[in-house]
Amino acid sequence: MNLLAIVFVAILANNIVFNQFLGICPYLGVSKRLETSLGMGIAVTFVMAMAAIVTWVVYNYVLWPLHLEYLRTIAFILIIAGLVQLVETILKKTNPTLFRALGIFLPLITTNCTILGVAILNIQAEHNIIETVVYSISVAVGFTLALVIMAGIRERLDLANVSSYLRGAAVSLVTAGILSLAFMGFSGMMTL
Repeated sequence: MNLLAIVFVAILANNIVFNQFLGICPYLGVSKRLETSLGMGIAVTFVMAMAAIVTWVVYNYVLWPLHLEYLRTIAFILIIAGLVQLVETILKKTNPTLFRALGIFLPLITTNCTILGVAILNIQAEHNIIETVVYSISVAVGFTLALVIMAGIRERLDLANVSSYLRGAAVSLVTAGILSLAFMGFSGMMTL
């Protein structure tokens, strides 16, 4: 498949948050401020790219040849948790400033279902290693785009005169639904 098509589909037409409904918890929980959304997006992008490469290699060179495909989910969860811990340890020792900047985002990534979902989607789509990396980074960019859009809207809603019945979670869910409908317009353009 054309790599440009993979990028377009992963970011817009088949957005992981708006179309596949993965990563909703961090989408609603972290998208209160633009800075935190961007930080979470950058951290997810880095870990998702690393996890996609490692899970692809483990699946194609260990699980598949040994006929242990049924261990895929457990193996992927362990790989993601191990990668997050490794990244956290390395950043703490080599770049304390970046470690402090990412703060709580690194441990939160361990429980982000988007990363596990993308690892499994790469295997199901039978992507090669290049397509896996491109798809994973594109999905992470789409996830970051969703976080940043929602954070921008929520910051504006804090300043708006919203009915007391809609403040907080209610207006966030209505906004998420409208954004999901808006992104559905891209789905007819191209699909994987």
